[in-house]
Amino acid sequence: MPYSPFARTIAFVVGSAVVGLAAAFLLVAFRPELVAGRLSAPTEPIRASREAVANEPSAQSDSDAATATSEPNAGRAPGASQDQPPVPGRPVGGGVVSYADAVDRAAPAVVNIYTARVVTERIRPSPIEELFGDATPRYRQRVERSLGSGVILDAAGHIVTNHHVIATADAVRVQLADGRAADATIVGRDPDTDLAVLKIDLPRLPVMPLGRSNQLRVGDVVLTIGNPVGLSQTVTQGIVSATGRGQLGVATFENFIQTDAPINAGNSGGALINTSGELIGINTAVLAKNLGVEGIGFAIPVNLARSVMDELLKNGRVIRGWIGIIPQDIDARDAQQLGLARGGVVIANMYVASPAATAGMRPGDLLLAIDGREVRNAQDFTARVAEALPGKTIEVKALRGTEEFTAKLVSTEKPRAQ
Repeated sequence: MPYSPFARTIAFVVGSAVVGLAAAFLLVAFRPELVAGRLSAPTEPIRASREAVANEPSAQSDSDAATATSEPNAGRAPGASQDQPPVPGRPVGGGVVSYADAVDRAAPAVVNIYTARVVTERIRPSPIEELFGDATPRYRQRVERSLGSGVILDAAGHIVTNHHVIATADAVRVQLADGRAADATIVGRDPDTDLAVLKIDLPRLPVMPLGRSNQLRVGDVVLTIGNPVGLSQTVTQGIVSATGRGQLGVATFENFIQTDAPINAGNSGGALINTSGELIGINTAVLAKNLGVEGIGFAIPVNLARSVMDELLKNGRVIRGWIGIIPQDIDARDAQQLGLARGGVVIANMYVASPAATAGMRPGDLLLAIDGREVRNAQDFTARVAEALPGKTIEVKALRGTEEFTAKLVSTEKPRAQ
């Protein structure tokens, strides 16, 4: 059967394509240099032009080069913007920031504190003695030891630490980072802020450089140095999580720095430092670690620690105002159950013959203001009364039932026996 003209055309095209491909294959097989030459030829001028540009004298002037190397972000740590200063610390290889210089500056002044006290305990009687019940009581003594940390604040050997570290101690011994050790005497205590001051007599003591806790900002990098679980001179790192924390039940006057830098047993009284190696706080507590809470620790601001130390060195105690009121925060629901007009700060209890009792105030009175300033909470009330030094007259506005009244009180110092 004869083919149609269309079929003959298709057959001719296919045959030509097959012959062309076969010829190309033979050409590549026997003369590959022809194809390689054609492919590389266009790149030669480009390569030559690049080499020419590289060999030409630089068009950039010396002043331009200086400008290029002095850009605002030159030498900054990764992530630092033009409007912010470089990340504190010492940059090392790969742009990583090291805080080793800060630790070297601060660590020598952080000490380990070892305390001991003699505990007397009754020996449990034997079963036979319990049966007859006429055995003479017997007692034995044992030495109970604990540990903590402290910070040397002056060349005279004064060390600040937490009050709870030495509260029950019969003997206190201090060991320095350089290995020297000495017995310490207790200069003064302030349980209301959980601070205490010790003193040691050794020559050439390192002194901790002091920073300013009122300049801290949330997000600042901080380091802790202490003696956790007996591992001396341990450093941990974190950030400032919050400032001005209170109402934790740790101390009467609370204004803590909150940090996520790990704080463990033995860190109490140790240093919280900034990235310049300056003291900004005294580590004091960790929140509910037994409940699985991690990364919530607290430190006493260095500004407060410094003022308490000055008072203890000057007077042997911290002198504060006192009017004999024990305040308590009451919410609206509890206030309704107690028959109070509303929630707020209520007088939970009072001391007999105190300035508040003498002025006619009673438990159950709702505290509204001191010297014209509204009372925010119980801690705020206590702190503002403490600021009124003994002898100062203060006005307390209160609510009894639905009737407001103002009482004038003369602040005094809390009796030492109480």
